[in-house]
Amino acid sequence: MTKSLIFAHRGANREAAENTCSAFDKALEYAIDGMETDVQLSRDEVAVLWHDRFLNKVGLPDRHIDDFDYAQLRAMNFAAHFSSGAKPEGIMTLQAFLDAYRKRCRLLLEIKNRAWESSSRHEIKVRQTLEMIGAVHGDAIMVSSFNLASLVYAHQCAPKFPLIYNLEPEQTLEDVQRVLAKQSFLHGLCLPIESLDDAIVRLLRSHDKCIAVYTCNSDAEINKALKFGVDILISDLPQKALLMRDK
Repeated sequence: MTKSLIFAHRGANREAAENTCSAFDKALEYAIDGMETDVQLSRDEVAVLWHDRFLNKVGLPDRHIDDFDYAQLRAMNFAAHFSSGAKPEGIMTLQAFLDAYRKRCRLLLEIKNRAWESSSRHEIKVRQTLEMIGAVHGDAIMVSSFNLASLVYAHQCAPKFPLIYNLEPEQTLEDVQRVLAKQSFLHGLCLPIESLDDAIVRLLRSHDKCIAVYTCNSDAEINKALKFGVDILISDLPQKALLMRDK
């Protein structure tokens, strides 16, 4: 890559409700390179787009995304938390997202596999995501997760698929060295912007790995990512990052 690629974080989430069609369409009004979104599983095992496990943003603070079947989630207004005047939008499925956007920009799909969910559902989510994507050429569509075991399983299912390991803020350079030594199949790592420094960049470049960073919103964060020449810069303000990159 000759310049950092700018990815809209959950779409243009400052201008429309995150992970909705409106947010993705708004992001594409800018010259973005890609979009990042989050894959969850409904109770009846439909892959849907939602960042949090809890549904406090739709007025159900004590309920979880996996407490409801897809039809029930579809009937809820997932745009209401953004603005009372926003058009009602039900939850979006991963399949609908892929159908609508895979030919319009690059995609980074974060599989939200966390400890609160069973490993069997983790695997269902991974299999569904890879099967829906199908064959890809290069890194037009990538899958990421904070759950390394899920990425190992994904590699077993699709050995040539580009997989990105998301790093927690507390993880260290030594943690990255251990991951790279054991999981050489990884296409790259996605780091919190505060973890980005010379040492980790040198390490990842020496292993020929893609470097992505989240979530760069301030001038200082965006400039830091651009200075280090990261491959993917994820931002809630993609239009701002684009302007700063292209100056």
